[in-house]
Amino acid sequence: PQGSEKAKTFVHAFLKRSMPKMKDEAIQDMLTRKAVVLEHYPKKKTKQKRKKTKGFTAKQRRELRLFEIEPEQQRYAIFLPLHELWKQYIRDLCHGLKPDAQPHMIQGKLLKADLHGAIVTVTKSRCPSYVGITGIILQEFKHVFKIITKEDKLKVVPKLNNVFSLELDGFVSYIYGSKFLLRASERSAKKFKLKGTIDL
Repeated sequence: PQGSEKAKTFVHAFLKRSMPKMKDEAIQDMLTRKAVVLEHYPKKKTKQKRKKTKGFTAKQRRELRLFEIEPEQQRYAIFLPLHELWKQYIRDLCHGLKPDAQPHMIQGKLLKADLHGAIVTVTKSRCPSYVGITGIILQEFKHVFKIITKEDKLKVVPKLNNVFSLELDGFVSYIYGSKFLLRASERSAKKFKLKGTIDL
């Protein structure tokens, strides 16, 4: 252990080195009051950027076959409960499809509604082989509908150049696929303009 004089000398020298701008009288005054506050400039902490969790790429989704429906699951009867849920969803969305309901209001809601579970029929098409296809929509992509028919066949029907009809509680709505080239998530935020007749 150091003597008291050596300790005082060390403390004085340490304070002089730590606070070079302070005069000796001021340092001595601080020591007599036995309260020493050293100036300290903390280092600025750099904020770490949060890494965004990346989802699968389109290629990875294809490789993992995330959106493929297994052949044993491609049965119309399996998806009838989904259709019943969809009908209830549309009735709630349109506050009940009553006879006095305004067609424009219902049409506007259907344009933005989720169509998974809806039964649709291809009524017009530039390709005659598509006309008459009826079934439940299992998947909707930007350019196609995947439809399961009563014959338990999964049909991939393009939206382009096709007109689909949709019937619920006596109300029939027509979907012009060429004006419907959107994903379901994008369609809910889009503003549709009411137009007259549209040619294929």
